[in-house]
Amino acid sequence: MMNHASGFDRLKSGLLAGLAVTAMITSVFANEAKNGDHIKPTGKQKLEDTMPTREKSEKTPVSDIQKFCLNNIGTLKNARLTWQTAKLGELETRLKERIAELDAKRTEYQEWMAKREDALKAAQDNVVAIYAQMRPEAAALQLAAMEDSMAAAVLAKLTSRKASAILNEMDAGRAARLANTIVGPGSSPLGKKS
Repeated sequence: MMNHASGFDRLKSGLLAGLAVTAMITSVFANEAKNGDHIKPTGKQKLEDTMPTREKSEKTPVSDIQKFCLNNIGTLKNARLTWQTAKLGELETRLKERIAELDAKRTEYQEWMAKREDALKAAQDNVVAIYAQMRPEAAALQLAAMEDSMAAAVLAKLTSRKASAILNEMDAGRAARLANTIVGPGSSPLGKKS
């Protein structure tokens, strides 16, 4: 496997070299535009025909640099494309790894939620069994201290005889609220809409 530090150093030096060449190309073309000498190859014109010579223009002492840059611009484009392709490949690999991690976490979470639901069902059944064994007065006191939704859920799982005995021991207002919660909002105990 490639050493990350040396790979990074090579990438960094390659980028710096590319930036230096790009800066040279930019400065040459900016110099040419400033001097009014433009390189415009057309058709099957040779590179030498488009380059200003020293006889034509004494203002441009960088004609060798222009030749070098123009001769190597295709190589530079290919190198940049290769570098970009490699970076995209790295990013794609990292993205796939991240997706795999997230899938593993999701599976772990789903397993945990299933275990939790099973434990809650077992606990709820145990709690309901406890209330079923209690005397109605004691169960009514305990359920009166609970939230309406929890107390209603316990009462709904009890037999109707046991639930009615517990509700009979409660305050009338609290018993009515719990009965409404068990039946559901907007419904009357007889199944008619109120």
